[in-house]
Formats: sequence, structure tokens, C-alpha cells
Amino acid sequence: MNAKSQNSPKPWVDPEDAPELTDDFFEQGDWKIGEQPVSAQEGSAALSKALSIGRPKADITKLSLTVRYDAEVVEAFKATGKGWQTRMNAALRDWLKTHSPV
Repeated sequence: MNAKSQNSPKPWVDPEDAPELTDDFFEQGDWKIGEQPVSAQEGSAALSKALSIGRPKADITKLSLTVRYDAEVVEAFKATGKGWQTRMNAALRDWLKTHSPV
């Protein structure tokens, strides 16, 4: 059989033969989001946003605390099912509307 096997390994390419990526190389590029051309500033902002780590910041932030409550209070809220901590927070917020914390 004289046909070249299609399963033969690809020829090795030395990575040192690749051209150096300089600042000039990147300055000549065009910024696009999808197929839409954008300014370098818009493209850079979109890139930074896409590479940000973690979930987006919430509008209302919460504090992580260690608090001690009576067992029957916690059990009453837990008995309401999933989301009991959110309901407990809402009950405390509602209490603040009619009471002074001092």
C-alpha cells in the first residue's frame, strides 16, 4: 500500500519559530464584540468585565455575623422551609420600621 496513512502524527513545529507578539502587533488590531466593531476603550472595558472573577456585586450587601438566638426562634423559622434566613432578616427589618434599636 503506497497511500500515506491518515493516522500518522503531524509534523512538529518549533514554538520558537512563532513571530514575537509586540505592542505594535496588538495596536494594529481591530476591536470587535461579536461582529460589531467597537472602540479600543469599549473593547478594553468589555474584556475587563468578561475577565472579572467571581459573581457580580449585589446592590444590597450583607454582613456575615455570628449571632446567638433562642432555639425555639431558630426552629420556628427553620420550620418554614428553605429561605428561612431571608425571612428572618425580613422580620427583623420589619421590626425596625416600628421600633428603635437603641
